[in-house]
Amino acid sequence: MKIKAIVERNDNNFYAITCEDVIAGCHFGGYGYSAQEAKTDFMEGIKESLETAKEMGKDVPVSPEEIEVEFRYDLPSFFNYFDWINISAFAKQAGINESKMRAYKSGLATASENTLAKILSTIRTMGAAMSAVTL
Repeated sequence: MKIKAIVERNDNNFYAITCEDVIAGCHFGGYGYSAQEAKTDFMEGIKESLETAKEMGKDVPVSPEEIEVEFRYDLPSFFNYFDWINISAFAKQAGINESKMRAYKSGLATASENTLAKILSTIRTMGAAMSAVTL
């Protein structure tokens, strides 16, 4: 079973994950001081919620291991989670001004639809290039 979750950073540099999908009456969320902490909390929350639902006698159609989560990120959360990405090199690759890219990364500015498309295209290009590597 696949569910969608949104990872966002708030104004206090705290990360939250929300999910509209409901399984066995359970709603899922996660929180943390980093995107990774929030994802770990989210995954633990799924497991605990479904275990509790089962203990309460609810029909739980899947195990936590059978749930595939599609995480969607806002830009600050993405760059927090993938903190090994060099933002200067990324901006150059994407054709975006470095200072603007830093503002998007930190959440101080919001990228336009066109800029988001450039960023996503660059992410996918990087992913494809990395997937093609053999060592």
